[in-house]
Amino acid sequence: MFGGSRTGRSRAPWKLAFLALLCGALLGTYVWIRYVPNFLHEKPDFQGIEKPVFHQGQQLELGAMGKQESLKLALDTVKETIDEALLYESSSDSAIITTKDKVVRLRTSELTAKINEKPFQLRFPMVKSEEGVLYLPMDPLKELYGIELRESGQTGAVILVKPGDEIRWHKTVSWPDKPERTISMRKEPSVKAAIYSDLPQGERVMVWGEEGDWYRIQLTNGYLGYVPRDTLVDDGTEVLPEPKAAAQFEPQKPLTGPIHVTWEHVLTKNPDTSAIGPMPGLDVISPTWFHLQDGEGNLKNLGDAAYANWAHERGYHIWGLFSNGFDPKRTTAALATYDKRMKMIKQLLSYAALYKLQGINIDFENVNLSDKQNLVQFVRELTPLLHEQGLVVSMDVTPRSESPNWSKFYDRKALAQTIDYMMLMAYDEHWDSSPVAGSVASLPWVEKSLLGLLEEDEVPPSKLILGIPFYTRVWTETVKNGKTVVDAKAVFMDMPQRITKEKKLTQTFSKETGQNYIEYKEDGKRNRIWIEDETSVKARVALAQKYKLAGVASWRRGYENPNAWEWIRSTLKP
Repeated sequence: MFGGSRTGRSRAPWKLAFLALLCGALLGTYVWIRYVPNFLHEKPDFQGIEKPVFHQGQQLELGAMGKQESLKLALDTVKETIDEALLYESSSDSAIITTKDKVVRLRTSELTAKINEKPFQLRFPMVKSEEGVLYLPMDPLKELYGIELRESGQTGAVILVKPGDEIRWHKTVSWPDKPERTISMRKEPSVKAAIYSDLPQGERVMVWGEEGDWYRIQLTNGYLGYVPRDTLVDDGTEVLPEPKAAAQFEPQKPLTGPIHVTWEHVLTKNPDTSAIGPMPGLDVISPTWFHLQDGEGNLKNLGDAAYANWAHERGYHIWGLFSNGFDPKRTTAALATYDKRMKMIKQLLSYAALYKLQGINIDFENVNLSDKQNLVQFVRELTPLLHEQGLVVSMDVTPRSESPNWSKFYDRKALAQTIDYMMLMAYDEHWDSSPVAGSVASLPWVEKSLLGLLEEDEVPPSKLILGIPFYTRVWTETVKNGKTVVDAKAVFMDMPQRITKEKKLTQTFSKETGQNYIEYKEDGKRNRIWIEDETSVKARVALAQKYKLAGVASWRRGYENPNAWEWIRSTLKP
């Protein structure tokens, strides 16, 4: 028994020693894993891209091509980071850039580009790589967008800086008594991560973010990595200045104050101007003169020099209307290529010079939804060239609705960013084939339509012109087999007043529509009219004032009561 006790006591110190050694080993391993830095170096591979491009501390998907003066960016890179409106047209192998005052066309391997259809010599052309990637030369990009491409002579990496970009510069700290000491920039925010670069003291770096006690930084050679926050000091912020803005467009004879436009409907021949009475307060006439004739971009011209002279003699501006003829198939074909779009634009410029126009009014309706972007592109190409000739660009749009061909094809927000005025055709709430009778444009519906453009499409009120109707409809309701069948006939503004007088009717005010209203029976059928008159006209103009719109437009001259001009003038321009 005594012998067994002595054996147990002799083994205890050995076990304790082993346990202490094991704990020490584990502690040492933990300290090594947790605190001892990794001294292995690794070279960034830039995701296998030979000439990487970075923007705001992020490597872009496609690299650059060339070097120094011949440096080029991939078209998709430019579209993604600089200008989403940049267009590549495969049918003509063209890149098309549009700005507020320029339309630029580049073609693969050609040193002659076009700016606003005028030849322009490039030092380096647009090229296509063996993989089929298009690359744009640096010079026009710098000129058009004011960007900088900072290329590293060491790695070939390119740092893209856009106007307005903010770069936070820092410097690595200095130790005067240890000038040989460096700072490790690591792959990850951890001392155990591989080292990308040993930074000397006083090295300038760009800071793109923070992760705990680490800064995410980038060197001018493109390397991205992490350094402890206490190893950097602030060295200022750089913001690339915005390029000089294009001169603000000014029409030949600037219009001041709220504008009143009226459309002149020309079907085959222009009206007898001697029969047109005074139109006090009217600023602009928009005759429906120009129409898309075919899918090749040829236009039909109904312009008349005598009418133009008559209008100018009375001080009216003329915004010639250009219509697509409401033919979706023809429109698709004409908008499909740069050459066809430019063909239409050049004809409009020619007609504008011929008739001494002050503007062009675009009226494209019944357009396929698939042509939404092509229509925006047409307007982006048209506007700089018209502005170059001092012409105002306006465009007619319908209220927002779910109809693809009559509403959804308008990218109103994008269009408003380009054109001078957007004309809201706020009528035909109930159209001629409507299944139920109703107002052409009830006041609540008009206001809702306005707010749709102002709030949802972000159209500036200073660009928005409210279209108002000079017509109404007589609705006839017939009961057939227990169901009410509706027929409608459009009539001039004065027709309801004549009917009221002839039939000795009493007009009532409809609070629901904001209009006067009559109804009567004839041959067993109920006839209903929501009246357009002084009450409704002034109420619509008051809406334009309420929302500080650019003005109103009336459809159309010839339908109105002669006093309608004064109703508008007295309310719009008191």
